[in-house]
Amino acid sequence: MKTFTKKVGNKMEERLPFSKILAIGFMLFAMFLGAGNVIFAPMVGQEAGTNTWIAMSGFLITGVGLVLLAIIALTKGGGTVEKLASRVHPMFAVVFSILLFLALGPIYVIPRTTSVVYEISVNPLLSSGVNSKLILFVFSLVFIVFTILLSWNTTKFVDRLGKIITPIFGVLLAVIILKSLFTPMGSIGAPTENYMSGIFLKGFTQGYYTMDVLAAFVFGGIFIKSISALGIKSEKAVSKIFIKAGLITIIGLILLQVSMAWIGASSVDAIGYKANGGEVLAESAKVLFGQIGIYMIGTVIFLTGITTNVACLAAVSEYFERVFPKVSYKKWLIVFAVMSLIITNFGLNKILTMASPILLLLYPIAIALIVLVLTDSLFKRRREVYVGTIIGVTLIAILDALKDANLFVEQINAAFHFIPLFENGAGWLITGLIGAVIGLIIATVKETKVGQHRTV
Repeated sequence: MKTFTKKVGNKMEERLPFSKILAIGFMLFAMFLGAGNVIFAPMVGQEAGTNTWIAMSGFLITGVGLVLLAIIALTKGGGTVEKLASRVHPMFAVVFSILLFLALGPIYVIPRTTSVVYEISVNPLLSSGVNSKLILFVFSLVFIVFTILLSWNTTKFVDRLGKIITPIFGVLLAVIILKSLFTPMGSIGAPTENYMSGIFLKGFTQGYYTMDVLAAFVFGGIFIKSISALGIKSEKAVSKIFIKAGLITIIGLILLQVSMAWIGASSVDAIGYKANGGEVLAESAKVLFGQIGIYMIGTVIFLTGITTNVACLAAVSEYFERVFPKVSYKKWLIVFAVMSLIITNFGLNKILTMASPILLLLYPIAIALIVLVLTDSLFKRRREVYVGTIIGVTLIAILDALKDANLFVEQINAAFHFIPLFENGAGWLITGLIGAVIGLIIATVKETKVGQHRTV
């Protein structure tokens, strides 16, 4: 489909028809909609019970709301996470970006997604006594090869994801959600102990695990390349399309997460408490539709899993090709696919355990970067404010990551309990603000000295 232009003032502005923007929005939604979007909200619903909507208000901030802010920050910050993070320091940009892309690619997201697809789409169909490890290996090999094939040409993303795959799983998911609304599995019960206090902040930190804010940073480069392939060359026009498509994505994610939380909250009477959101969805689908429900949710999870894997594998390969251009994009695809295959076969529980501390480290830094970019006009984009904020946030994020890995938990809590919100996993908000103030003071003092020196 061709682009068209419209005269705005004395300039011609590149535009796309709404149908194409809608397809791009669906593509972006499909890229975000993966395992994390359908397995964490149901667990919040199950455990929070009557407090679900308080918990989900926090969950939606980090799991959805910040995604739009991340998209806006990306367009304002240069279009890629490297450019955005370089406002702190070039070396920080390299380290943060590499950690981010590896976490969103072969270390965590691709193995997690592949494992979740296996657990929900394949494992329930296996008979007892089969070699589940062998089946997991064969499935993950086929699934990741399929991911490579779909990732081979990124300019086809809009057609493949936005027009074909998304509508299919969207319809199936809508049918499951509507069935749960019109014929509820049960009433919403009392909250578990985890959601008796600090409910909002508990939901806030649970939203980290969708990884959508981090994904927005990672998908930026591949998304902009896809828009450019449609004939949009102006940076301003690309930014506008990015934001419009982002709004479509946000609406879809909000509806999805609230629906998933409802399914979890209303499922306890019928299926009891489950160990993870994948089990909640699989058992709920079976209650709602019988045996065919297993195939329905299995298809949804398979399709959402493949879209996430394709987006992540393409994005991380595209990034490493930029950083290390001697190795081509397609070679990086193979390298990271093999890494993902190996880690996948450690099993889902091991993957979640290993990756959780990484998320608690990266997410606060990502949120801080978003806030800094969106507010930098207030402090005139002074680098010292960026540096001070990131130092303050990172110090506490490292402590939270250590605690999550069960390292020095008692010692850390004893030494830092005086920091407000520290025990709720949000102490970095305070230290980040303090770092920003210190950075602003340092910048002001430097500027004053320079001014005095020039006067003399």
